[in-house]
Amino acid sequence: MKNFEVLLNKYAELVIRVGVNIQAGQVLIVHAPIETAELTRAIVAKAYEAGAKYVLVEWGDDAVTRARFEKGSDDSFDYYPQWQADSMVKFAEEGGAILHIKVPNPDLYQGIDSGKVSRAVKAAAVANKEYSKYTRNSKISWSLIKAPTRAWANKVFADLREEERVDAMWEAIFHMVRVYADDPVAAWQEHIWQLKTRQDLLNDKCYKSLRYRAPGTDIRVELPEGHIWRGGGGENEKGVYFVANMPTEEVYTMPHRLGVNGTVKSTLPLNLNGRLVEGITFTFKDGKVVSYDAESGGEHLASLLDTDEGASYLGEIALVPHDSPISNMNRVFYNTGIDENASCHFALGSAYPVNLEGGTKLSPDELLERGANVSLTHVDFMIGCADLDIDGELPDGTCEPVFRKGNWAY
Repeated sequence: MKNFEVLLNKYAELVIRVGVNIQAGQVLIVHAPIETAELTRAIVAKAYEAGAKYVLVEWGDDAVTRARFEKGSDDSFDYYPQWQADSMVKFAEEGGAILHIKVPNPDLYQGIDSGKVSRAVKAAAVANKEYSKYTRNSKISWSLIKAPTRAWANKVFADLREEERVDAMWEAIFHMVRVYADDPVAAWQEHIWQLKTRQDLLNDKCYKSLRYRAPGTDIRVELPEGHIWRGGGGENEKGVYFVANMPTEEVYTMPHRLGVNGTVKSTLPLNLNGRLVEGITFTFKDGKVVSYDAESGGEHLASLLDTDEGASYLGEIALVPHDSPISNMNRVFYNTGIDENASCHFALGSAYPVNLEGGTKLSPDELLERGANVSLTHVDFMIGCADLDIDGELPDGTCEPVFRKGNWAY
């Protein structure tokens, strides 16, 4: 790829300056697949240039991960080292920042008992329950970014010759995170401003509920009193602005956990911890999933919903126009962090307390009382399409169009 090294360094600088927004004297942890070593090294260099005190890289490897599920003893899947979870709490207490190069292999667990994977995911979530408060309440800076791996590129660009696929994935990622701009940092500042403008408009509306209609979807979602729409990024508890997801095209808030009624159909595949689920239909009554189905991979949904009580309720709703940069690529990326920014989506599981007035200071019981969902999990699934209409109920009970034919009505 022409000028690849230049583009890679621009991406690394963007991640450090806009994503985690490293401050002088700060410690950074980078979770990275070993295949992303070139980008990771560039990120580490940019972090030290920005004044980081120390950068720790924790490498991941699909072969190592799969070996556990192929060869590990049964008691392995209910185990997660508490000392590791405790070290992350200590790291967060000291004001560190964390970066994940999040590239799940869509076929990683093919042929593996889904119950093993679900048990391992739950064990990790339970052990990291205290640490997760630091990210879900935006107490520290954190960011999820993307980079190609061979397995992922082969899945997404299977229509190209094998030797072209990784380069095609790099081009797609550079495009969706605006690296091709002359000044990517300035381009992101403009993008964040646009998302903030949309978020402010929605907050001024103070909708009581949203009604979604599309093929296979007819659902009403109530919004709790004091809900807050957000988009782009936000400030940590020290007032440092960071962007938790790159790319991002969404504005999002929380629904009232008991105020969701109707049926919704997914429009893009869900990569659920390395297991694909397609054509999902959920039916909700008084907030809870009361029935579900899927065209394929439906057996994986049962383990998700069994995670805990909150896994059967919604924690997030997000609006993304169908006419948007990632959607216009007209390609499924089998990666929720990307696909959710091509489509309106819902999330089962925990709400983000930052989406509720005073939410970050509330206990779990107090959040539930205010209508926010509480859970160990948070799984987004995509529902947007070119035929989606959304109506918003205003405080006086009148309704107005919010989306028509998949795009903003105003």
